[in-house]
Amino acid sequence: MALMPVSDALAAVLAGAEPLAEESVSLDEAFHRVLARDVAARRTQPPQAMSAMDGYAVRAADAAKVDAQLTVIGEVAAGRPYAGTVGAGEAVRIFTGGIVPDGADAVVIQEDTVADGRRIVIREAAIAGRHIRPAGIDFREGDVLLRKGARLTERDVALAAGMNHPQLAVRRRPKVAILATGDELVMPGSTPGHGQIVYSNGYALHALARSEGAETIDLGVAADTLAATTAGIRRARESGADILITTGGASVGDHDLVQQALREEGTAMAFWKIAMRPGKPMMNGQLGPMRVIGLPGNPVSSYVCAFLFMVPLIRALSGRSAVHHRRERAVLGRDVGANDQREDYLRARLDMRDDGTLVAVPVDHQDSSLLANLAAAQALLVRPPFAPKAATGMPCEVLRLPA
Repeated sequence: MALMPVSDALAAVLAGAEPLAEESVSLDEAFHRVLARDVAARRTQPPQAMSAMDGYAVRAADAAKVDAQLTVIGEVAAGRPYAGTVGAGEAVRIFTGGIVPDGADAVVIQEDTVADGRRIVIREAAIAGRHIRPAGIDFREGDVLLRKGARLTERDVALAAGMNHPQLAVRRRPKVAILATGDELVMPGSTPGHGQIVYSNGYALHALARSEGAETIDLGVAADTLAATTAGIRRARESGADILITTGGASVGDHDLVQQALREEGTAMAFWKIAMRPGKPMMNGQLGPMRVIGLPGNPVSSYVCAFLFMVPLIRALSGRSAVHHRRERAVLGRDVGANDQREDYLRARLDMRDDGTLVAVPVDHQDSSLLANLAAAQALLVRPPFAPKAATGMPCEVLRLPA
């Protein structure tokens, strides 16, 4: 099978990926969920004109001159409006958040007055509208302020509460089942035997999936047998996973059994092998409603492929309005050589010049087994197929990695 271009592979992964069913959640559960519907305000905020400061509600015409004297006829506090009307020569003591009483059209802050019993003397001329928040200055009933497909921030949740929504319609979280394969893998904290390595891929994949709002299911590590690999795939189906991620066993060796197990279980394979580095031996297919991504076993290859393909798929199933990673313009911080037929994703550090120019500096060693360099990187520097060598300072494109 010929190597598939990265753009074609991503299109295949996302083909037919529709948002999952909606569900209603409380505001306490809404953070980082994805809206299934637009959200409109159920009220006007503020519902009436309110004071922005502590002071006195007055008629601007009565307090337009310094040394004007007014009679205080009442008091307004937040939640305790004044029932009367402010007339000529009158003022009402008002506190921040209090409703501006009828007749008043300005607030004189208390620092600009001198109080003497029930009378105040104006020390700073009032201006109509000053220190007053008009009704609806924040939003009005019916205003659509949160849009379908938005992933809710903590600020969005506060806004939804202010709009008087106790619950929100969101998309169900995708369930991502993660199955590792390999006789050589042992758990962190173990003492690896001869030829064994400590398992790390799954920890990055679980964290990456969860950071995108997915639920994850840990299927553990399957031995390098067809029976063990098949059993893991079946557990993924039984768990109701929307996505099965396998790691390892995606190449062509005698012990690379993932593709065989997937096919025997009835997986319709979309592709195998991509024209990219790292991560050429990656698979994609569908087993019933469950989407399958088979990642390489090398830790850097596994992570880079998950970032480029699993993350957009999770976003699509979550109903996100923005699915794709955003490329940023930068300049090279060091020379890079010419590229071959595979699209290259170099791990790079990012610096910022004083003039705001973003500088991408590839790490020293790009081997797909080097976790320390992956952890130190802040971006992937994208090199197109057959790109010529490029010198320091030349333009390039980067994809920022999660911080």
